Amino acid sequence: HVQLVESGGGSVQAGGSLRLSCLAFGGTYSTYRTYCLAWFRQRPGKEREGVAAIGMDGRTRYADSVKGRFTISPDNAKNSQTLQMNSLKPEDTAMYYCAVSHYAYACRGGRNGLGAADFGYWGQGTQVTVS
Repeated sequence: HVQLVESGGGSVQAGGSLRLSCLAFGGTYSTYRTYCLAWFRQRPGKEREGVAAIGMDGRTRYADSVKGRFTISPDNAKNSQTLQMNSLKPEDTAMYYCAVSHYAYACRGGRNGLGAADFGYWGQGTQVTVS
């Protein structure tokens, strides 16, 4: 199993920016036949919500609530991914998790967004607080 470790969370005032990183250990997703890289977040008392995903084809998908503000991308290490978050709002406060799937269809999600069940590898989460 691949182990994912997030970093970069913290506290920021509304309008500020943060960059989250996710490093994978025990596997190199760039060598998979196919993959989907994603970020989810979970607010207290709410279900885990998909916020961004990028597939092997380079196409990205974002939740409507973060379009134009968040950007997902692989980093230069190839076995990592990042989530650049700009113009942060208090409602962005959540625990953020990176996730990886070896199924390309995971990036398509459904009409209600990305499906957490489509992803087999998860990080431990990093807290983002916007005030």
